[in-house]
Amino acid sequence: MSIIDGAPRGRTTITDVARAAGVSVATVSKVINGRYGVAAATHDRVMQVVNELGYASSLVATSMRRQRTHVIGVLVAAFEPFALELLRGVSESLMGTPYDVLAYAGAVSAGSHEGWETRSLSSLGGTLIDGAIVVTPTVALTGAAVPIVSVDPHTGTTGPAIVDIDNRRGGALATEHLLGLGHTRIAHLSGRDDLESAQLRAGGYREALAAAGIPVDESLVAEGGYSPEESAQAAAGLLDAAEPPTAIFAANDVSAIAAMSVARERGIRVPEDLSIVGFDDIPAAVAMDPPLTTVHQPLNEMGHAAVDLLVRMIDHGAPAEHVRMPSELIVRGSTAPSPYAS
Repeated sequence: MSIIDGAPRGRTTITDVARAAGVSVATVSKVINGRYGVAAATHDRVMQVVNELGYASSLVATSMRRQRTHVIGVLVAAFEPFALELLRGVSESLMGTPYDVLAYAGAVSAGSHEGWETRSLSSLGGTLIDGAIVVTPTVALTGAAVPIVSVDPHTGTTGPAIVDIDNRRGGALATEHLLGLGHTRIAHLSGRDDLESAQLRAGGYREALAAAGIPVDESLVAEGGYSPEESAQAAAGLLDAAEPPTAIFAANDVSAIAAMSVARERGIRVPEDLSIVGFDDIPAAVAMDPPLTTVHQPLNEMGHAAVDLLVRMIDHGAPAEHVRMPSELIVRGSTAPSPYAS
C-alpha cells in the first residue's frame, strides 16, 4: 500500500508518480532517465515521490532506450550455502555503485539441469542485465551477449574470465593436517567426479598421502556427491567397515556435516574417535558441535573479485582474466590426534 495520500493501490506507474508529484509524465521521465531540463527542486520532489511509492521503471524499456540496464546478474544453479555466501560478497561490492543485482536460480525447475546457465543467459543477457557472474557453471560459456565471469566452473579453466581458488592445494592442506595429527587411515568423501573442483581436491588428498609415503587405500575413498544424502550414505559405509577410518576429509562442508551426523548416530565421538575436515567454510561450519575444521574458501572475497573484474569488463572493455585465490586451513574442534598415534 502506498504511503502517499490519494495514491492508488497496486503496481505504481509513471502516471501515479507524476500525479503525486504534481508534474507531467514527461518531467518524471526526464528525472528517472537522468536527462537535463528539470529544476533542482522539482528533481528532488519527483525522486522523493519515486522513493515513497517504490516506483521502478521497466528494465526492458530502460535497456532499449539506453542499451544499458546497470543490472548485474548473478546466476546460480540453486540458492545453497556456497552460492548465498558468494552472493553476499557481490552485493557488498556493488553498494554505492550505479549497479543493481539480479539473482537468478536457473536449475530449480523440473527437467535436466545440464546447461542451465546457457538457458538462463539466453533469457536475461542483453535485455535485463549488462553482465553476469555465473556460479559453478557446468559448461564452458562462450559467445554470450554480455560479459561473463565464471566462479569455480565445473569444467575448470576453459572459460575466458574466471575466479576460483587453489582446490588442489586445499585438498593437500586438509590431508596434511590430519597426517600431522598422526592419522594414517584417512578417508575421503569426494565430490562429484564430473566436476573439476572435486577432482582437484581429491588430487590434493592423494598427493599428500603419497608425499607421506602412505599408499591410497581405495576402500577409504567414497563419493559423497557434494550432497548431504549421498555423503551420509557414503560415510555410513566407511564407518561400518571392519577397519573404519580414524579421519575423514570431505570435499565440502555439507558432506562433512553429514559425516558428523552419521558418526553421532553410531556413538562415534568427534574428534576423540574420529577427526573430520570439510571444505568451503560456510557459516554452518563454525556453528557445529564441535565446530568444523575446514579449508576456507574466501567466498565473500571471491564475490568482490568477480564484481571488480566484471565491472571493468563492462565499463572499460578490460580483458578477461583468471583470478585464483589461495586456500587456507581453518583449524577448529572437529580434529584431534589419532587415538592410535604413539
